[in-house]
Amino acid sequence: MSSAKQAGFSRRDFIKLGTVGGISLWLGRLPAAQAVEVYPGASPTDWIGPDGKAKYRWDAIRKVTGQKNFAFDFRAPDLEGWPASSGYAFMLKATDAEHVFTGIDLSMLPADLQPDRVLLQGDLAGSGIRAPSSMGKGFYGEHLLLPVGETAPLLGHPVAMLFYRDFDRFEAAKRMLRFETGTVKYGQFTGPRPPANYGAARFVRIGGETPQSPPVFAPFQDGAIKGGFHGDEVVWPPFDPDPSLFVPDVIKRKRGSGFEDALHAADADPTLKERAMDAAAVIADEIAQARANPDKLVLERHGFSQSIDPCAMEPDNCTAWYDADTATLHILTATQSPAGVASAAAEMLKDNRQVPVKRIVLLTGSTVGYGSKDYSVFPYYAIAACLYSGGMPVRMANDRYEQFQLGMKRHSIDMDVTITVDRQTGKFETLKGVYTCNGGGRENLSVAVSHVCARGAQSVYYFPKSDLATMAMATSAVEAGSMRGFGALQSMTVTEIMVDEIADTLGLDPIELRRRNALRTGDQNTQGGVQAGDPRIVEILDRAAAHPLWINRDQAKADFDAANPGKRYGVGFAQVQTVYGSSGDPGILVLEFDAAGTLSMRHCVQEIGTGATTAQQVMVWQALGKAPDNVSFGVTDFPELPLHTARADQAQQDKYAQHDPYWVPAIVPDMSSSSSVYYTGFATRQAARFLLEYSLWPAARAIWSEGAGGGPISTFDVQFSDLRVSPEGLGGGGMAPIPFEQLARKAHDMGLVTGVALHTFSRWEWARAEFDIPGVGVRTLAVDALALRYGEGAPPALKQRMSVAGYDFIKRIRALYPPVKRSSAGPTTYTSAAYIMELNVNTFTGEVDVMRHHALMDPGTMIVPQLVSGQLQGGAAMGIGHALMEELPLYGDGPGDGTWNFNRYVLPRAADVAVWTQTAEFLPPLSETSPPKGMAELGMIPIVAATSNAIAHAIGKRFYEFPVSAEKIRKALG
Repeated sequence: MSSAKQAGFSRRDFIKLGTVGGISLWLGRLPAAQAVEVYPGASPTDWIGPDGKAKYRWDAIRKVTGQKNFAFDFRAPDLEGWPASSGYAFMLKATDAEHVFTGIDLSMLPADLQPDRVLLQGDLAGSGIRAPSSMGKGFYGEHLLLPVGETAPLLGHPVAMLFYRDFDRFEAAKRMLRFETGTVKYGQFTGPRPPANYGAARFVRIGGETPQSPPVFAPFQDGAIKGGFHGDEVVWPPFDPDPSLFVPDVIKRKRGSGFEDALHAADADPTLKERAMDAAAVIADEIAQARANPDKLVLERHGFSQSIDPCAMEPDNCTAWYDADTATLHILTATQSPAGVASAAAEMLKDNRQVPVKRIVLLTGSTVGYGSKDYSVFPYYAIAACLYSGGMPVRMANDRYEQFQLGMKRHSIDMDVTITVDRQTGKFETLKGVYTCNGGGRENLSVAVSHVCARGAQSVYYFPKSDLATMAMATSAVEAGSMRGFGALQSMTVTEIMVDEIADTLGLDPIELRRRNALRTGDQNTQGGVQAGDPRIVEILDRAAAHPLWINRDQAKADFDAANPGKRYGVGFAQVQTVYGSSGDPGILVLEFDAAGTLSMRHCVQEIGTGATTAQQVMVWQALGKAPDNVSFGVTDFPELPLHTARADQAQQDKYAQHDPYWVPAIVPDMSSSSSVYYTGFATRQAARFLLEYSLWPAARAIWSEGAGGGPISTFDVQFSDLRVSPEGLGGGGMAPIPFEQLARKAHDMGLVTGVALHTFSRWEWARAEFDIPGVGVRTLAVDALALRYGEGAPPALKQRMSVAGYDFIKRIRALYPPVKRSSAGPTTYTSAAYIMELNVNTFTGEVDVMRHHALMDPGTMIVPQLVSGQLQGGAAMGIGHALMEELPLYGDGPGDGTWNFNRYVLPRAADVAVWTQTAEFLPPLSETSPPKGMAELGMIPIVAATSNAIAHAIGKRFYEFPVSAEKIRKALG
């Protein structure tokens, strides 16, 4: 029996009376769509100790014993209800983006290797199948396959799909065509024909008298500037009448951290563009005056960050099957955004004439993508192919050559940055930056990445004035998208290197300069928003300044250099903070227990390698003293909460909040933005706490009250706040702990709440709503949708209320949502981290030897410390690779030609990253109620600048263009 079957997966789990399944399918004729991750059902709990601490990841045994775990591992026969055999398909791609595509020639394949079906764009268009536009026209490209007669908008654009009914012929044909240059035919020269540029934006802020004072002008308070293009030249308002001027639309999407709202404000207020440009002129004038003022330092630098491949172990893959008997499209794919795949597939097929599609069922496996599987175009090729396979499932899976050719990359970004400083005080005065992001030939999330690049530029510093312009450019390079770093890596790195250079120019210790300019509690960011809580930046700086690596760096350099002729020792430092969460983070789950104490959870969180599914279960234990016995992850169908969503301005949101208890701003989250532990976990903690407060607590109180004289609780004044969980059960306040199973039985007997389904939403502030809860009364909760299940002993009237998938959907009295404009504040939840890097440079070869590195981080309350450590170690390796070795050419000799693999792409190995000498320290949480902080990207970012700063300390040469290769070092040394 297959692993999936052993886990109890069944198609019956998905058929929920035709419900929409939690995905916003806003076009009336779209088919219903649902999703869930493989491995739902009974789960072993021996991975967690009796003290609630994880001994290892809950999915660890499957991983280390080679069981099927990733989506890539599964085939159609593994899935119950799917056919026993499968077909296979691969794509032919354009390796020329300057000539017209004229067709394909398969004559080199012998007759027995000719495909059973060839699909061209004409076939798809003739059947009404188009590239998804659920994220806006052009997001996934204009066409899935390149039409005959057009020039490829990017290198590596698919031109045809070849389908085979058996694997052997498929594999042989694929190998034969892999490096064949004559299969795809080209005609007339046209030059590059990328799409129109994707967007230009400018975020200007002039602060008030103090960092906490209301700003004179700020994106959050006022708005941002939308730019236009003359070709590739950006143009800012005011715009003269010019038919050749192209101003890209600003499309509000799920991602982008709310910057779109600040840009839309410019359209709503005719005076805003002029006021914003006036503010920018003030900053430009101040920089010009500073250049002529000997009391000011003006540092201007150009930086470059290269194109990088994510190198996730699991390549993009998708298996799709159309079941004609039920008009159901089944999809198994690797994705970080299951709801996005389901809704995009539905939109893509809504008008198709090839087959009728009434329902879409999406399965996902655990995956790792580092952002590259977030809104990837890949699944839609397998989805399209399966509609022409005669009822056979179709598997498409990249090999490593194909992954380099088609997989999303980290954006290459050119940066021109100016910082002005008062020489006497060392205080920063202005930050001006122009950030040009190369998005390649598909838009994807390039606009959002460009905005986040601008946001990240300030790093951990307060700038009284800032003017940050960013452009998302369309080129014929391979598509760039949501890869880890998301623009902030690139911009913060340049800022951090400049800060070191400023310190050197002023004769200041680099950490002391950072301390003078660090953001403090209540200081505003470059958007005019205020960071949540205590940023603890100065605390990390103080710890770093006291570390022996930093204190002894000059003496250590002198000793090492004297003892090692031809080598130069250096120590570098950098500190950044990165956001976790986005401008609209929902969470949704169901948590329930039966009378025997079996605890079950169905959850929206998707496993993408970070251990999010483990952490959610640990959070449940921390509240209830028990981890779930049955779990399902990656779920999008929650019939207990029949919610819907629609985009809303402030007036519409106010109306929904008061009059429509089924409306929420967003239903299910994407797995991105390091949001799982705090934002998605917030829903988990709310659900577990609800059961604790309204079920286990009254059940425990009843048990403790049994016996003569009111029982053992009668003398004490035990309150809810006194409760504590322990390996023995729920206790506290001097009471004997009660095992969960006994509490569950009592809760059922008393007819208490035994199941809760809830939804949460944050827009840099949590939504709240009032609910009239039976037996409890009116309560205001940090949730915006709530449904309850009652125990076996509940009265008939209460049981009759459980009419929505066995739950009582409690219609909220009213909801209070954060203002729509709140998203324009930019992120307010950050995690701060720093690195001290120790290395030496061989002055003959230019090679860099990483000797040791020490990390400092403020993770808040760590739910699973081992996962935090793992993220930090992996991030350090990725950052060192970015700093020193990883790079992809953008165009002719780049991955779009289909010849790249790990024989050409250099990745760091253990010997390159000081794996055995790395150390780390974590700030303790400020209190026992401090929340956890997201941090997946954070381990990677500061080490890049710290490496460059250490090289500067070693050889006296600064590098702003990455990677800092041995060749660049040799050239700098002459």
